[in-house]
Amino acid sequence: MPLSLVPYPKFDPVLISFGPFAIRWYALAYIVGILLGWLYARALIANERYWGGPAPLTRTDFDDFVLWVTLGIILGGRTGYVLFYNFSHFIEHPAEIMQVWKGGMSFHGGFLGCVLAVVLFAWKRGISFLSLGDLTCAAAPPGIFLVRLANFVNGELWGRPTDVPWAMIFSQGGNIPRHPSQLYEAALEGLVLLLVLYGLIRHAALQRPGLIVGAFAMLYAVFRSFVELFREPDVQLGFLWHGATMGMLLSAPLFFAGVGFIAYALRRQPMRSI
Repeated sequence: MPLSLVPYPKFDPVLISFGPFAIRWYALAYIVGILLGWLYARALIANERYWGGPAPLTRTDFDDFVLWVTLGIILGGRTGYVLFYNFSHFIEHPAEIMQVWKGGMSFHGGFLGCVLAVVLFAWKRGISFLSLGDLTCAAAPPGIFLVRLANFVNGELWGRPTDVPWAMIFSQGGNIPRHPSQLYEAALEGLVLLLVLYGLIRHAALQRPGLIVGAFAMLYAVFRSFVELFREPDVQLGFLWHGATMGMLLSAPLFFAGVGFIAYALRRQPMRSI
């Protein structure tokens, strides 16, 4: 039997339970990720140097927005999973659509849910939806990082078979050494993306509304498509068009949308003198 060169530490996906109620690492990752993103966005709003003056929205605006974006993440993420990843199953078992605690969330669906939340909230408050979108995207990577770690804790979304020295055997993936692709995603979509976006912010990217949105969309699409080369496709889907995975196909329009936002932001004059 093939052996993993790096033992996979088997975690209990439940952090703590109270009778029939349980707090799972996966749910906690979303909660803490949203909390960290909220605190980070408030810090960005307060730093006038990043905006070249007062920010175009207040910390109170973003405080009120947190509930909107949370609903966008959950509803969009679940809807995206149902539509993109397991539609036939949920058509046959519609009662399971609302059972989010069993897992099944789509990043691309959650992103669209956040876009809708940003547009509606900005319209309601009369603030720039591009600036609000920039803040939302800048604050997203910590949450992505934590959710990918939670995927690792759950032993799900494992990688393709490999013989690299850091391969691991995931119990749900059979006795085959595999890429720990969840950690690849945590590193690229979480840490690297956070640092790149922060670097852009330090160089006045927030003064060009839409630039951080575009950079986030483009870079996430690149990172996700790259990791998909090492990640095992969802069993119910397998490989799709010309060997691409669903994650790759959904990332393609995200990439081109990001390029469009960047081009739009760079063609406009900055909000204030840099």
